[in-house]
Amino acid sequence: MMSLVIDSLGALWMWGNCPNKGDAEEFCLASSPSPLPIWDFHGHTVVKVTCGNEHVLALVTYGETFTGGDDNLLCYSWGNNNHGQLGLGDNVSRARPSIISTFDQTSSWAVYEISCGAFHTAVLARNEIGETMCWTFGFGENGQLGIGTTNSAYSPEPVESLPCEVMLISIDCGLFHTCVVSEDGCVWSWGMEKGLGLCPDATSQAGDALSPLKIEPGGIDRSPRFVLPIEVGCGAAHTVLIDDRGYKLWAWGRGRSGVLGTGQTEDSFVPCLVAWPPSSGDGGQRARGVEAEEVVLLRAKLERMERYAGLLHLCLFGKGFDERDLSRLSNDGFDMRRELEELMEASNDGELARMDAFYRSMHREVKERLMQRRIKGIVKDCLASLSIGDRSSMG
Repeated sequence: MMSLVIDSLGALWMWGNCPNKGDAEEFCLASSPSPLPIWDFHGHTVVKVTCGNEHVLALVTYGETFTGGDDNLLCYSWGNNNHGQLGLGDNVSRARPSIISTFDQTSSWAVYEISCGAFHTAVLARNEIGETMCWTFGFGENGQLGIGTTNSAYSPEPVESLPCEVMLISIDCGLFHTCVVSEDGCVWSWGMEKGLGLCPDATSQAGDALSPLKIEPGGIDRSPRFVLPIEVGCGAAHTVLIDDRGYKLWAWGRGRSGVLGTGQTEDSFVPCLVAWPPSSGDGGQRARGVEAEEVVLLRAKLERMERYAGLLHLCLFGKGFDERDLSRLSNDGFDMRRELEELMEASNDGELARMDAFYRSMHREVKERLMQRRIKGIVKDCLASLSIGDRSSMG
C-alpha cells in the first residue's frame, strides 16, 4: 500500500501509506496521495529502495555522491517492525530510517542487493575478500528466512546452507518465499510451498521449505543450472527468472490468471519456459517482423564484409580469400607480415613475378590517382584566381 521512487538526483520520494508518528508519538501509517520527500537522506544519494507490506529498506551512500562500489553504502530500514523485519534487533516500529547495525560502517559486510517480502526481508552482502552471503530477517513462520526453522528473526541471520563459494547476483522475495541466483547459473528458493514447486522436497509437514532448495530448469533437456541468468523476480506466489543474458524467461509457481505466461493457468512445480516472444497476435507478428528485418540487415552486412575481406586478401596475398584461410584467422597469433613472408617463401619464380607485376601495377595506379587529384587541385586554384582577377578589373 505504498510507492517509492528515486529521482535522477538520488533523492527518495514516498506516497501511499507512509510510516509516521501519531499524536501520542506512536508509530502509525499516514496516507499521502502525493509524493513526499524523505528528508533524512538529504545530502546523500539513495541507490536502491524496496518495500514490503508496511516496511521499507534503502541503500544510501555514506557521503553525498555514489562512486559505483557497494563498500560506501549503508542499509537503512523503517516502518512496521512487528516481526523484526527491520533487522534492528527488536520488534519496535520506526517512523524514520535507522541504520541496520549488522551492516554499518564498522562491519566487514557491505550490502549490495535488497528485497522485502510481506513481513520479511532478504539482502545480499559482500565481505572484504569478495565472498557473498544471503542474510534474512523478520517473519519466519513459513520458512521464508531459509535458516532451517520457522522462527522469526529480529536481526539479520546468514543463510548458511547456501554454498559459500558461489557469487550471488540477484535476490527477490514473494509474500512468503525467497529466491536467490548465483553468477554460475544456480537458483535456490525457500519458504511457503503454495504452488512454488517446493512440495516434492519440502522439509516440513506443512509443505514449506525451511532451507534453500535448488531449482533446476524444466523441459526435456534438464540441466542442473541455468545459462547466464541475470535477475530473478517474485510475485505473491510465483517466480520469474531472466536467463541466457535476457533471451530466455522461466517461470514457476502459482499459475492462476495465466501469471506464468505459458499459455496456461495451471500451477507449475518446475520452471517452464515463458512463451516469449509471443507466437500469435499483433505482438508476435511485430516481434517476428523485427527479427526478420534484423536477419536481412545482418545478411547484407555479412555479404559486404565478405567482399571487402576478399578484396583485401587479394591485394595483400595475390589470391582470393577462401574458407581454408579462416583457420589461420581464428588463431590469436595471426601475423599478417609473417603470412606474407611465408607466402613469398613458398612461391616459385613465376608466382613471385606475378606478385611483383601486381604490386607494380597497384603502385602505378595509386601514383596516377594522386597525380590526377593534384592536377584537378591546380586547375581549381587557377580558375579561382582568374575569377577573382575578373571581378577586380570590373571594379
